[in-house]
Amino acid sequence: MFSGSMVALVTPMRADGSLDDDSLRKLVEFHISQGTDAIVAVGTTGESATLSVNEHTDVIRKVVQYVNGRVPVIAGTGANSTSEAIELTQSAKDLNVDAVLLVAPYYNRPTQEGMYLHFKAIAEAVDIPQILYNVPGRTACDLLPETVGRLSHIDNIIGIKEATGDVSRVQQIKQLSVDGFELYTGEDANTVDFILAGGVGVISVTANVTPALMHDACVAALNNEEEKAREINQKMVALHQFLFVEANPIPVKWALSEMGMIPEGIRLPMTVLSEKYHQPVREALITAGVLN
Repeated sequence: MFSGSMVALVTPMRADGSLDDDSLRKLVEFHISQGTDAIVAVGTTGESATLSVNEHTDVIRKVVQYVNGRVPVIAGTGANSTSEAIELTQSAKDLNVDAVLLVAPYYNRPTQEGMYLHFKAIAEAVDIPQILYNVPGRTACDLLPETVGRLSHIDNIIGIKEATGDVSRVQQIKQLSVDGFELYTGEDANTVDFILAGGVGVISVTANVTPALMHDACVAALNNEEEKAREINQKMVALHQFLFVEANPIPVKWALSEMGMIPEGIRLPMTVLSEKYHQPVREALITAGVLN
């Protein structure tokens, strides 16, 4: 259902931490004009962990409104409480998103069976396309390929954002899943390799600042134009590294502020990018052709 470069959109904030709707609209227009294939609102990069439920739904509502059907909108609605995830997912469906992204339950470290029953319950409660999200580095649990394979048999669970960084998982999951189950990487640095191995796209942090390059790299990889894909990706290699020198979304929000796209606002416990990293991130933006 979805493929290519899907941006994990930041949530713009003013210096006091309040939401900045004007910058949000500006970002949406930027991504549509630059070829981004889908917009993922209020995921990890969108600071979902520090938004209230009302703010969470308000950002989704506004992204849907600003996009106005021009590209798909996917909403982050995961939680470590199954009932809360169902509530957020139903709310996103009511706001007319095209799909939802459900992170594996974090902090409470469920078993594989617990994760299977968690995602199964959400899928049965809300009839909307659902994408699993495996990111053990943040959740302290790993949604294993065998469990993903079981979940793929549930009709409205359509794919997974796999952010372990392990490209070998593409074939592991494909062998265990139903035909048509979609795999997206959550690791910008392995996007080309992941697609060439059988994935269909990326849910990307780097695309926040280089949407056209990420889109073009994905198109080339999807067309098996490996040399071209790697040539395009080479311009973003430094960004793939330096946008993660501190916890996401700290560096990418600073980068977008440096580009004049958003204010510098970010919410505690996240802080503005440490000064020692300003120059490396700025130089990565220059290498990518974003800054002069």
